[in-house]
Amino acid sequence: MDFVNQVVNFWLMTYPGHMNPSGVNLALLLIGGFRSMVDSATVELARRGYEDFRPVHEFALRAITAGADSASELGRRLSVSKQAAAKTIGVLQERGYVKRDIDALDARLKRLQVTPLGLDVLRQGEAIFDELRDKWAQQIGLAQLESLETYLTSLVGTSPERFDIPGWIGENLSRPNQ
Repeated sequence: MDFVNQVVNFWLMTYPGHMNPSGVNLALLLIGGFRSMVDSATVELARRGYEDFRPVHEFALRAITAGADSASELGRRLSVSKQAAAKTIGVLQERGYVKRDIDALDARLKRLQVTPLGLDVLRQGEAIFDELRDKWAQQIGLAQLESLETYLTSLVGTSPERFDIPGWIGENLSRPNQ
């Protein structure tokens, strides 16, 4: 059975009479899965003491860890304005997740770095997502989950990590694609 038939059969079993198989419903189901995991992870992070941490902070910390060391670069990677990135940096800095260090080559520049607290919340988040994956495996079976992951990897590629989701979701349609 091919992937599309598996998804359709899953929909029909899970949502009898509520969803018609279509491209729109597939996209909404995928976004719904993402949202379900992220919302559950956010609640669990709060339970573990990170009440002030939001999904956008995860994207920002990961982008900073990957080399976005200024508001301009973070804005580009998150696909948001420099001002929105600066505001996010301010919040992360105020909460102790990032700090600014003077650049070793140019003392006029202050480079962003993720703090030990920021690295800890990233590790906690990764562990929570592993736990959520395990719950999904218990619900639908490990083989089915691994199959779903294999099919999704074949559709989206092996590097699905995108930092620009915060800006992409709220993208201004009057702006040309970049």
